[in-house]
Amino acid sequence: MVVVVLGTALAAIGAGIAVGMAGLGSGIGQGIAAAGSVGAVAEDPDMFARGLIFTALPETQAIYGFLIAILLLVFSGIMGGASSLTTTAGLVAIGAGSAVGFAGLGSGMGQGITASSAAGAVVEDPDMFARGIIFTAISETQAIYGFLIAILLLVFGGIL
Repeated sequence: MVVVVLGTALAAIGAGIAVGMAGLGSGIGQGIAAAGSVGAVAEDPDMFARGLIFTALPETQAIYGFLIAILLLVFSGIMGGASSLTTTAGLVAIGAGSAVGFAGLGSGMGQGITASSAAGAVVEDPDMFARGIIFTAISETQAIYGFLIAILLLVFGGIL
């Protein structure tokens, strides 16, 4: 018979929210960026490498969600060790997962839209590449905020 402490179960939900929502944002963002990059490559085959760079940029949101999910799984005892989180800590875990997950969802989609437009701009003017990267990176800010708040919640909520 397996006994699951409620806090640990809530941490599992937090981990799922973190990786699921951030991954969803990254996936949608990468699809949008890839669509714009394919169009750019059709106009100029030399755009392939730059198009790949623009397409890869929204991946970082999924990485943030994945890192928070791993921390939740390890420090809740799900991945080895004793399951010992309190219900309060489990609720903090849901908050941490939601912070990084929802920030990654919005940021990933926004970054994909910007990356798609930047790929189209670089076809018209190759000197726009660095500026396109900068504009695309600005959308990352919200995901970083969500990631940092998740870390702060884990530290000050007693999970880390």
